[in-house]
Amino acid sequence: MADFVLGIDIGGTYTKYGLVDKKGKVVDEGTFNTHAKEKIEIFLKELKKNISPVVEGKSVIGVGVGAPNVNHFDGTIKQAANIQWGDDVPLKKLIQQVFDLPTALTNDANAAALGEMKYGGAQGMKNFVVFTLGTGLGSGFVVNGELVYGNSGFAGEIGHVSVNPDGRFCGCGRRGCLETYVSATGIKKTVFKMMADYARPSVLRDVSYNDMTAEMITNAAREHDYIAIKAFEYTGQIFGQKLADTVVHTSPEAIFLFGGLVNAGDYLLDPAVYYMEKFMFKPFKKSVKLLPSALMDKNAAVLGAAALAWDELGDK
Repeated sequence: MADFVLGIDIGGTYTKYGLVDKKGKVVDEGTFNTHAKEKIEIFLKELKKNISPVVEGKSVIGVGVGAPNVNHFDGTIKQAANIQWGDDVPLKKLIQQVFDLPTALTNDANAAALGEMKYGGAQGMKNFVVFTLGTGLGSGFVVNGELVYGNSGFAGEIGHVSVNPDGRFCGCGRRGCLETYVSATGIKKTVFKMMADYARPSVLRDVSYNDMTAEMITNAAREHDYIAIKAFEYTGQIFGQKLADTVVHTSPEAIFLFGGLVNAGDYLLDPAVYYMEKFMFKPFKKSVKLLPSALMDKNAAVLGAAALAWDELGDK
């Protein structure tokens, strides 16, 4: 019987999972609501309900999990901006109790970076960065072929660098964090800014904030909606500036973008590349590729979480 690991990607809105073999083939997968603003017991109940039928009768050797603000060293979620289960959640211990299987945890963007390195566009690369553009903004750094965790286990949280210290409120408790501008949540706020700044007509004016999605904004841009296009230009400018800053730290060969916001394609990428090069330190100009993830039709974070499990638990 073939062995599998269970890869789980916990996002601020949805949790995705897949049963993955050692070659990266996903044999079963699914999605459910994270219940990020409710008690963690509700999430654990949903986790068990959805995944128990998937693992039943299979030879599953362990679980790999990617989640926001995970400390890889101790397996806890610490003060996640978009998941309100408490300040210090022993997630590794809780998931081990649910499935009675050895479990490995890492930041969700680190998991996406592992997936890109083992199964995606970063195969063969030793130095690259992955940004996940979802409810928030995550980032994972690979240097000399290894994930960067730093002393605390939280290295590389670019989503919480400051764009404007007097800017938008962030779920982390600070103001002006990058993810409040460059994320699905951030671009919604930008659309409302643009509708206030410009008198131009837009299909988005008839949509409430709670009903609006990044997909709606992308579709509006494709229909040449002025407000939507200006929102992506604004987002790309801020993102490009911080991408230029990111390059200075580790000199990556490429930066990969993963997540729903990336489906906007050139509406986001063109201004991001332009401003990245405009603000780039001269020795790095034209040296870094900005690319969509090669796993956009799959789930880089699920595959990465599975890769983590294979690396840490497979030999055991």
